[in-house]
Amino acid sequence: MRRRSLLQGLTGLTLLGPLVGVRAGNRDDPAPILVVLEMSGGNDGLNTVVPYADDNYYRLRPTLGIQKSSLLELDDQFGFNPGLQGMQALWQRDELALIHGCGYDNPTFSHFNAMAYWHTGAPHQGNEYGWMGRVADQMVAQRRENMLINVGTSQSLAVKSAVHTPVVFDDPMRFQRSGSTQMIDPLPTPDLVRSNRDFLLAVDASAQASSARIRQAWSDYRPQADYGVVPMDLPKVAACIDAGLPTQLYHVSVRNNAFDTHVQQAALHRRLLSYVSDAVHGFLTDLKAMGHDRRVVVMLHSEFGRRPKENANLGTDHGSANLMLVAGTPVAGGHYGASPSLEGLGEGDNLSYTTDFRRVYGTIISDWLGVPAERVLSGDHSSLGFLG
Repeated sequence: MRRRSLLQGLTGLTLLGPLVGVRAGNRDDPAPILVVLEMSGGNDGLNTVVPYADDNYYRLRPTLGIQKSSLLELDDQFGFNPGLQGMQALWQRDELALIHGCGYDNPTFSHFNAMAYWHTGAPHQGNEYGWMGRVADQMVAQRRENMLINVGTSQSLAVKSAVHTPVVFDDPMRFQRSGSTQMIDPLPTPDLVRSNRDFLLAVDASAQASSARIRQAWSDYRPQADYGVVPMDLPKVAACIDAGLPTQLYHVSVRNNAFDTHVQQAALHRRLLSYVSDAVHGFLTDLKAMGHDRRVVVMLHSEFGRRPKENANLGTDHGSANLMLVAGTPVAGGHYGASPSLEGLGEGDNLSYTTDFRRVYGTIISDWLGVPAERVLSGDHSSLGFLG
């Protein structure tokens, strides 16, 4: 029995820590940090950054179209959804990049499949490891403590790594196994299996050390900014950064496919956007107050967009090309990529993508994290320049 096979077959641990001891960390560590926030469910990019200057927008959305007078100011072509006050503030500070028309060939409209494509950065390929996990493997080719942290109730495929073991938690004060504490102890004890048993016990011990470190970070953390009504787990990330954990890759998400707005979208979508916007603005403001903002970039994405035409239930259905956002002090704010045409819609009355989403990943991987993107991604991963 191989250790990796045995570990993958064990479902009783909600937290799997790294094999080596936990480093104290350095508050002045200049290593770059990426935080990925997944807007699960399929955010409606057209009603996030609204192309109010295009009459086709209002033709396709006679009810859901947001009038220019209600939009937050952006420029002479686009306006922000009224819920995006925090994002507007980042835009005004040139700390927000808007990447238009992000997608890939032959898009799927299944939540499950689309998430897998975005999590792996490998549409239609069935890659075993996540794109963030593969980046971690290129950054540090041997096991390193706390390289990846995923805040959530379960591990995202995005952080699955061949080398590193992500730390996964929801409540930083309640790390625990979801199964019986007897799951490891009854293993048979021939030499090979005893070795596997020792391996798992070492993982468990390291997980306990990691959890103690994160509990301490959370206990010591004092936010210096307002994260709004729903913080999106970003204060937990801020606590880990301020405590000096050596983590460079964090993954959080909006829970429960909240952005799947098929029915009565307008009020719900604005409210969800306000939660995300306030949380991201609060997070970056908090980091700035703590002196960490120059080393952190936040990327926001969904598994797909929504169709440009509103449906009969005053909502929108699963679509293709979508908006991505990248925020932070190191970001060169502005528009990137071409906005998809609303006049000549593609198959199924959908938007035709103009920017391979892997170009956004690639820009962050190469220009921010310092890893040659071709080692991680296929497809078009040429830099968009929003970090350089």
